[in-house]
Amino acid sequence: MAQGRRVTRVAALIKRELAQMLSSQLRDGRLTRSIISITAVNVSGDLQNCKVFVSLYGEEADQEAALHGLKAASGFLRSQLSRRLELRRCPKLWFHQDKSMNAATTVLGLLERLQDEKPS
Repeated sequence: MAQGRRVTRVAALIKRELAQMLSSQLRDGRLTRSIISITAVNVSGDLQNCKVFVSLYGEEADQEAALHGLKAASGFLRSQLSRRLELRRCPKLWFHQDKSMNAATTVLGLLERLQDEKPS
C-alpha cells in the first residue's frame, strides 16, 4: 500500500512540475501555437515510465505540432524533473494526446443543436 501512495504522490509532483515548466521554460515555437493542459499523469509502479496525457486546443495542425514538440522535449523535461524532484531515477516521459475534452465538446455541441431543433 505504501508503494501505491508513493506512485500517486510522485505522479502529482510530476504533473505540477511539468505544468510549471510548460508555462515558463519551454520556448519551442510548436508549443506556443496551441494551448496545452496536462490532464493526467500515470506513473508505473517501478517509477521507470510516466505517461503524460495532454489536452491540446487549437487548429489540428498546431495540435499535431505541439504533440511532436512535447515528444522532442521529453529528454529535456526529464532532466529538469530529475533536478527538481531529486529522485534517484526520474521516469521516462511518454506524451499522449487526451482527446476526451474534444469528444465532450462535440457531444455538447450536438446536444445544443438537438435542443435548438426541438419543436416548442
